[in-house]
Parts: sequence; C-alpha cells; structure tokens
Amino acid sequence: MNRFGYVMATRMLVDNKRKVRFMYREDPSNDQDSGWRFFCGDEDQDYTNNPDNIAIYDINTILAIDKSISPYLKSAKGTALEREDENGIFTVSGDFAFGGEG
Repeated sequence: MNRFGYVMATRMLVDNKRKVRFMYREDPSNDQDSGWRFFCGDEDQDYTNNPDNIAIYDINTILAIDKSISPYLKSAKGTALEREDENGIFTVSGDFAFGGEG
C-alpha cells in the first residue's frame, strides 16, 4: 500500500480553492505526516500563527485544487519552493529558514 501521509495547508488556500504559491517539506511530526506544508502566499504571520487557520488534509484535497504541485511531492525534507504567481514555475526559495534544524 502506497501511503503518502497527511499534509498541512492554510484554510485560505483550501476554502478559497487557491493555487499553491509556497510550499515546504519539513521533518514529519509522526509516521502519518508527509512533512508537506502548503500556502497560497497571501497569508501574513498573524494568520499563519493562528492554529485555527491551518488544517490537516489528504494530499488529494490539495491536488484537486492545484495539480502543478505533483512533480515536487517526492522532494526531500528541507525543500522549500515558491512561485511569483499562480501560473508561474516553482523555484527553490532562497529566503526560507527551517526552524530547529542545524
């Protein structure tokens, strides 16, 4: 059985069916977590700091909104990708720092 694990995403992204503009993969918190985190890019720090604005989803929920993330899902932990707009190409994010690593 091929199990991907859950992902976390902002409610802004999922509820409004927005395409992903920023995503990163961190160390999973448990064996059911894929480590992937998805954002539409308009969220500010106050929004993302509020746990009510982040939810756990099956990867298929995010893929139904934005299939363009599919080629990147096997990327290693420590990967952070972003794009300028919803139709742009993902590039490695140069200014994202993973917390607690090092």
